[in-house]
Amino acid sequence: MEITIVIAVIVLFLIWRMKPTKGVNTISTAQLKTILNDKNKIFVDVRTPAEFKGRNIMQFINIPLGSDFSKLPKDKEIVVICQSGMRSSQACKHLKKLGYEKVANVRGGMSAY
Repeated sequence: MEITIVIAVIVLFLIWRMKPTKGVNTISTAQLKTILNDKNKIFVDVRTPAEFKGRNIMQFINIPLGSDFSKLPKDKEIVVICQSGMRSSQACKHLKKLGYEKVANVRGGMSAY
C-alpha cells in the first residue's frame, strides 16, 4: 500500500514538472525554422557553454540556465532552447516570474532540431 502511494506521488510530481507554464508558448523545431530571422525575437540557448560550443544555431545567444536573464529586452519575444526542452522550460518559467510577457519554449530542444 505504501509503495503505491509513493509511486503515485512521484508520478504526480513528474506531471506537475512537465506541464507547460501559463503564458508560455510551446513551438516545434519546424516552427522555429520559420522564425529564425525574425528581428522582433531574441533567441536564447540555456545549455552549458560547452554544449553550446559543440553544436548551436547561429541566431541563438548562450545564456546558461541559472544566469541573469533580467538584461534581456522585455519588448521582444524570447525564444528559449536547450538540449531536450526541460531546462528551457525552467528558464521560461523564470522569465515569466521576471515579468516577461512573450516567452516561447522549443519543444524537444536541440535533440529534435
